[in-house]
Amino acid sequence: MAMTWRASQSRLSATPGQVMLALGIALFLALFLIWPTATVIWVAFTEKGSSTFTLVNFLDFVRTDLFVRSFWNSFYVSAMAVVCASVLALPLAYITSRFTFRGAVLIQTLGFLPLIMPPFVGAVAMQLFFGRNGSINLLLDDWLGFKIAFMDGLNGVIFVQAIHYFPFILINLSAGLRNIDSAMEEAAQNLGASGFRLFRRIVFPLAMPGYVAGASLVFVKVFDDLATPLLLNVKDMLAPQAYLRVTSIGITDPMGYVISVVLIVASVAAIALSALATRGTDYATVQRGGGGLARRELRPWESVLAYAVVTLILLLVLAPHAGLLLLSFATIWSFSPLPDSYTVAHYARIFGESSLYIKNTLVYASLAGLIDVVIGTAIAYLVLRTRLIGRTALDWAASAALAIPGIVLGIGYLRAFYGVQLWDGTPLATLWIVIVLALAIRRLPYALRSCYAALQQISVSLEEAAENLGATKARTVRRIVVPLMTGGILAGFVTSFATAAVELSATLMLVQSNSDAPLSYGLYVFMQSAAGRGPGAALGVIAVLLVAACTILSHIIIERGRAAAESRH
Repeated sequence: MAMTWRASQSRLSATPGQVMLALGIALFLALFLIWPTATVIWVAFTEKGSSTFTLVNFLDFVRTDLFVRSFWNSFYVSAMAVVCASVLALPLAYITSRFTFRGAVLIQTLGFLPLIMPPFVGAVAMQLFFGRNGSINLLLDDWLGFKIAFMDGLNGVIFVQAIHYFPFILINLSAGLRNIDSAMEEAAQNLGASGFRLFRRIVFPLAMPGYVAGASLVFVKVFDDLATPLLLNVKDMLAPQAYLRVTSIGITDPMGYVISVVLIVASVAAIALSALATRGTDYATVQRGGGGLARRELRPWESVLAYAVVTLILLLVLAPHAGLLLLSFATIWSFSPLPDSYTVAHYARIFGESSLYIKNTLVYASLAGLIDVVIGTAIAYLVLRTRLIGRTALDWAASAALAIPGIVLGIGYLRAFYGVQLWDGTPLATLWIVIVLALAIRRLPYALRSCYAALQQISVSLEEAAENLGATKARTVRRIVVPLMTGGILAGFVTSFATAAVELSATLMLVQSNSDAPLSYGLYVFMQSAAGRGPGAALGVIAVLLVAACTILSHIIIERGRAAAESRH
């Protein structure tokens, strides 16, 4: 009994500062994540104008052909985007992991590039190449007398989303293939398995956790995307319907909230199903670290075929970047395979008229990144270095932001904070700081995981030594822990900054005036009209360069941190 009591006391032990820190984080998450999300759910289940519980809103949803069609369209587009993304990712991952392939690192790097472009910007560029009057169809019509409906309706959304999000599958599947024990492959070969049979029965099943993780992420991202369908004039999908209901009818209309709840349920279900899909199966390897697939040399004809496949895929997935760059310099690009002539006037206009978008983005993304690393570091410390009850709940709550679509968070902020007024009667939801808070909540899981990983690599003995020499916990954290976490903190900040800089779903709901608009909002506005697409493309190139620079910087920081950790060991 005494031992049980002492264990309980040890578990409850925490300094007043740690308790206050945990309460502060809990309050922040409650105000800016849980409350807005709960508000959306509450409104969906209550009668309009009252607080009476009802299911009539959901009955109206299933009785309305437009909403039911939108749900199935969203599901179909997401599922087909996963299929198409898999077709792109599987060959790249397998060829670069299975064979001695010159340029494998370059191929993996180029395969990552689609993620640094906002998908709705890529949609415009893809129309220029693959639209009904795009370069490819003009050439097909001229040479062969027919056109292919690459970008018509739902096909266009699937095409764009598959190209934009396939790196999630590529990255996760490549990691899975690298962790496969080569001894298992050799055993299968000794039993007569080879070629496609070996891949289908042994290699791919062992890499299944990586594939499922990437595929589920693609499904969730596509299901929740707002701007790409809108820009392609596809409105009968769930996210566009939620946006249109709130913006056209108002924040009191319950159907926007019902659709938001459906989006949340679909996201959570996809993540849960991906976990269930790999549960109960042993994917462990015999060797420590896996060992990776045994690489073999390609025969001459195999090498030609492999390079042809890789080149074709890379040309396809890099087409949006090429189209955006050409459009940013084009004077006129219509009914012709390439622009008629080129100019730098679009860049001059952007730097002259739209520098406010860039300035706002730098301010918003920097503040959001700073909030994320502060909270991420604090949560990581509470989870890994204290016995505070409820510390894991903070981790779960912060990570739950991944399952909340941006459009849902934006609607929740409008509903929760529009009625909160400042001393001069200004609604809180109209202030630019609300955009910063939404961006911070959306990107908090990324910074949290980076800070968590950094703290895991720091030995507790260093802190214990400092405390034995008389340092307080606060001083130890400030002088020992945080400096040693610098690499992870910087990587978390850069990741949050880069992804927040091109976030649109939440900001599209929250921007109340052009003076408060960030770069992603300006991009969306420019891309709405044919006349604005040249300047919009120039702004898009700036966005891509900004995110690319942040991605490279993050990679350098992570690699230096890893090298430093290895040198310490």
